[in-house]
Amino acid sequence: MNHPSLFTRIVATVAFGALIQSCAASGPHVELKGQRFSVEIAETDATREHGLMDRTEMAADHGMLFVFQDDIPRAFWMKNTKIPLDMLFFDADRRLVSVQHDVPPCEADPCPAYSSGAPARYVLELNAGQARKLGVSPGDELTIQR
Repeated sequence: MNHPSLFTRIVATVAFGALIQSCAASGPHVELKGQRFSVEIAETDATREHGLMDRTEMAADHGMLFVFQDDIPRAFWMKNTKIPLDMLFFDADRRLVSVQHDVPPCEADPCPAYSSGAPARYVLELNAGQARKLGVSPGDELTIQR
């Protein structure tokens, strides 16, 4: 009988554990213009309504992706959102249709709404300034990995 050595079993266990950990650590992310962003996905009414409220910071390579089931013009507001954001609106084909740059936290009630101006199915919120830094333009494609 040929049994794997203890060393071989330990190496295989460690390698498998590292593989599982790296897959779990990657989490959902999007890619835009060659830049990867780890994202939280908001696809229920409750998660979309809460969004990035009450956050005081967000890592430069992070964002939130809002996912809808239909393509209609969208309007977002910044109620209780404490960090300035870029809002990038994408259609069902994940093509950029519009951007709201450097949207400030809401300081008045009622908060102003920021519109997509065109039907959108996905909205990506990133730290303010990221859209300009990436040089995005209408038609740019968003890749989504869950």
